[in-house]
Amino acid sequence: MLHDPSHYTPMIPSREISVSGKDRDILRTLAERKLRIGSLPIQQETAELWTGLNDLKSQRPMVWVNEICWHEMVVNHELTLQCEGEWAREQESALRREIYQWEHLRGDMVVNPWIECPLAIHSTDFGIIEDTDIVRTDEVSDIVSRHFHVQIESLEDLEKIQMPRITHHKQATAHRYRAFTDVFGDILPARKIGQTHIWFTPWDYLIRWTGIENAMMAICHNPGLIHAAVERLVDAWMVELDQFVKRNLLSLDCSNIRVGSGGYGYTSELPGSHYNPLTVRPHNMWGCSNAQIFADVSPEMHWEFAVEHELRWMDRWGLNYYGCCEPLHNKIEILRRIPRLRKVSVSPWCDFQRLMEGLGDTVVYSIKPSPAILAENEWQPERARAEIRKILDIAAGQAHLEFIMKDISTVRYHPQRLWNWVEIASEEVRIKRPK
Repeated sequence: MLHDPSHYTPMIPSREISVSGKDRDILRTLAERKLRIGSLPIQQETAELWTGLNDLKSQRPMVWVNEICWHEMVVNHELTLQCEGEWAREQESALRREIYQWEHLRGDMVVNPWIECPLAIHSTDFGIIEDTDIVRTDEVSDIVSRHFHVQIESLEDLEKIQMPRITHHKQATAHRYRAFTDVFGDILPARKIGQTHIWFTPWDYLIRWTGIENAMMAICHNPGLIHAAVERLVDAWMVELDQFVKRNLLSLDCSNIRVGSGGYGYTSELPGSHYNPLTVRPHNMWGCSNAQIFADVSPEMHWEFAVEHELRWMDRWGLNYYGCCEPLHNKIEILRRIPRLRKVSVSPWCDFQRLMEGLGDTVVYSIKPSPAILAENEWQPERARAEIRKILDIAAGQAHLEFIMKDISTVRYHPQRLWNWVEIASEEVRIKRPK
C-alpha cells in the first residue's frame, strides 16, 4: 500500500545495511528454496493461465489467497524468524511467508526466480491521518475496530488535506541494492522495483476524517462539502502520480502483482504498444478505484459522489479494476461508463447472477467468497465447496472468474481451515462443467 491512513510514512534512513554471518546464512538458505520453487515449469504455465483470464480468453477460473492473518498461520515453526538484524528479519519474514503460501495455500500462486529490491521512495502522504479509538479482540492481531474522530466538518477544513511530495532517496536505494546483491546475488538476481499498482480509494480515506455517519448525512445535507472533499483527494493522488511519472519511478504491474482488490495483473494487453521500457507510464499499467462505503447508496449518488470524480484517475490507465466490498449488481450502468474496465469485484453481498447478466463476458469477475466461514466454531468444508459450486454453476463456463479469498481476520487459530479451502477451490475450478 502506498499510503497508510493510520500513520505518516516515516522518512527512509540512508545508511549502510549490515548483515551478520548468521543472518546471511539463514537468508541464503531461504533464497535457495525460493529459487527452486520459482524455477519450476509450473510458474510459467500458471502465469499464462492468468494472462488468458485477464485477456478475456480464460481456460478456467483462477484461485488466490491474500490478506492472511499470518499470526494464526504458525505450524511447525515454518514462520518463526531466526534472524537478528532488522533488515534481515524483514527479508526473512517475506521469504518465509512466500514459501509457506506455496507449500500450504498455493492455489494459482506464481513465485519469481528473483528477488525485488524496492526503490527508497518516500511520500509526505496527505497531511492528515486518522484520529481513532481502537478496540482489540486479539492482542497479537493487526485487525482492530476503530471509532473515527471528526477532523473535517467544513470547506475550510479541506485545507488539512495536503498535496503529497515524492522523494526518491537514491543513496538509500544504493544501500538496499548492495545488501540484496551481497546476500542473494549469486542465488537470486535482485531487481530494482519502483511504484507498481496504486490502491486508489478516496472514500476509504474521507470517512476516516469525517466519520462515516457524518459523510453519509452530508451527501444529502451538505453535498458541496462532499464534492469538494472528494475532488481535493483526487487532486492529491493525481499530483502524486504526476511526480512518479516525472521522476520515472513507476514499474509495471502486468505480472504477479495484485491489482485492485483482486488477483494478479498478468495480461498481454499491457504494457501496450505505446511503451518505452525506460519510462513506464500510467497507460502501461492497471488503474483501480472503489467506494466501499457506498454499499447502500443509490446508483445515482454512487455516480455523482464517487465514480464521476474518480474517472479523472481511471482515465489515465491502460486497464481498470473497479470495486471491493460494495455490491455492484444494481450499478451496471455506472460500470459501463468506466474506461477500459477489465475487472469487477464481486463481494459476498453481490448478486453475481444479476451482475453477470448485465456485463456478460466483457469483464473478469473477481469473486470474493466470505471469509466468515473460516471463523465459525466448526469448520464446514462441504458448505465452502457448495458456495464455490454455486458461483461456478451460475457462470456455466460463460464468464471469466477469479476466486480471491481475502480479508481473513481469523481462522480461529486453525490454519488448516484455510489450507483446506484452497484445496477445495482448486479442485472445483478444474472440473469441466457443461456450458
